[in-house]
Amino acid sequence: MTELKDQIDRSKLPNHVAIIMDGNGRWARERGSHRIFGHQNGITAVRETVEGAGELGIKYLTLFAFSKENWCRPKEEINSLMSLMISTINSETETLIKNNVRLLIIGDMQSLPDHIRNKLNEVVDITGSNKGLTLVIALSYGARWEIADAARRIAEDVAEGKIKKDAIDEAAFSEYLVTRHIPDPELLIRTSGEYRISNFLLWQIAYTELYFSPALWPDFRKEHLYTAIIEFQKRERRFGKTSEQLNCD
Repeated sequence: MTELKDQIDRSKLPNHVAIIMDGNGRWARERGSHRIFGHQNGITAVRETVEGAGELGIKYLTLFAFSKENWCRPKEEINSLMSLMISTINSETETLIKNNVRLLIIGDMQSLPDHIRNKLNEVVDITGSNKGLTLVIALSYGARWEIADAARRIAEDVAEGKIKKDAIDEAAFSEYLVTRHIPDPELLIRTSGEYRISNFLLWQIAYTELYFSPALWPDFRKEHLYTAIIEFQKRERRFGKTSEQLNCD
């Protein structure tokens, strides 16, 4: 692990890493257990990843924890996930404060149970002044929901005369997204060997580098994060331009 970490150029770190944490269910099935067993063991991967990102000096880490589509899962699994979320928040708040981590939540917060929403808001407030890693948790989130919600609120503001329709450009639209105070991710990691984006940050990842890890999420550790970052640093980010055009800027 140390050798991998030493290969990372600290001057070329991605400012924002986003992760689709996938594979909990398969990990549990391989062990003859229920899906929630995989979710429980995925907490270790979260701890390792947050710690690894913080040690490197990455500024933003976004974890896709629960999608809008996940509400369609069996009620027993959803209830178990919500209970796991509360217990994890309670057990990890002190660590977040100790490690100077700021917590942010993105997603449809109103769809969360009141006690979970209130607890999350409490931890967001408690960690709000921390200056280290910003940990962004995507809960009850879906990119299509986010974009549709932004379009609806823009339409409302146009109708009320708060914004002129001719003033709506990419920058103005971005201000209506739940990520308006967060830079776009430079690196997106998906675990479990699947090659899908799964309705995650569709607007924000227009020029993001994608990395697909074969590791199931409960097995994901710092070395997997380091490997993804090393691969990221080998790539030339062109933002739709050619190499020659980049060199002329």
